[in-house]
Amino acid sequence: MKDYKQQDYVNYRIQRAKDTINEVDILIENKLWNTAVNRLYYACFYAVGALLMKDGIEFSSHSGCRQKFGQFYIQTGRISKDLGKYYSDIFEKRQKGDYNDFFDFDENSVLPLVEPSKRLIRDIESLLGA
Repeated sequence: MKDYKQQDYVNYRIQRAKDTINEVDILIENKLWNTAVNRLYYACFYAVGALLMKDGIEFSSHSGCRQKFGQFYIQTGRISKDLGKYYSDIFEKRQKGDYNDFFDFDENSVLPLVEPSKRLIRDIESLLGA
């Protein structure tokens, strides 16, 4: 079994974030709105996870990841408050789209979410030095 280093995981997670955000265009093109929201969230989650991992900050759940991200990056001003709020919002939207019955996002609710997700990933890449 290969012995992975912390940086290997960081690199893997940020690449996974970039790959996942690229999937969103295909989902939007096919009008798969709930799945697009899911992938937007996960792209951000992978990027946030990479950042936390780089700094040795552990978390064990999606909520824990949000809490640590807020504590160490939003409250300290390393990531903007608007992107911190966006990350919480996209988490809630993903929950709603994945778990609420008879609920569907539409084009007007999904398209405005794409650019903030990309911006969050870019800002995290900058902090990672990627």
